[in-house]
Amino acid sequence: MKVLVFGNSGSGKSSYAQSLAARKGLVHLDLDSIVWEPDQIAVQRSPESVAASLRGFIDAHPAWVIEGCYGELVRAASPHCTLLVFLNPGKDACLANNHRRPWEPHKYASLEFQNAMLAQLQEWVAGYYEREDAWSYRVHREIFDAFAGPKVEHREVAAYAA
Repeated sequence: MKVLVFGNSGSGKSSYAQSLAARKGLVHLDLDSIVWEPDQIAVQRSPESVAASLRGFIDAHPAWVIEGCYGELVRAASPHCTLLVFLNPGKDACLANNHRRPWEPHKYASLEFQNAMLAQLQEWVAGYYEREDAWSYRVHREIFDAFAGPKVEHREVAAYAA
């Protein structure tokens, strides 16, 4: 089983992936962990380093769940997955989930700093359906629609929330 989960920030990707990994005994990769420099806030690693990390993970593990919003990485990993999962619950659900998000120490030095960044995150999340970048709905939709293997799109949080 090789499951690739993607969608907007706040869609529930991490919770979904962590729950699936625990239930099925899969190794879990949060793409945030390879995209951003460790112990630095909002500093991206080089694209070459990120691509090498993704390839290394896929090559090293026979069963996995990978999750993230990065269209270029989802596209790169999709030929290796046995199931593609698009979490697309809509803007309001994503914004509400971000308000309930617990502190993420792998991303933020403190809960206070995370909370200080919430308005910026929410603005970015709200633009998901209008943006044209690699992390946008447009790109996610293209990836999902083009994928010929087993796939599922969840539009209701209740369909996939633990």
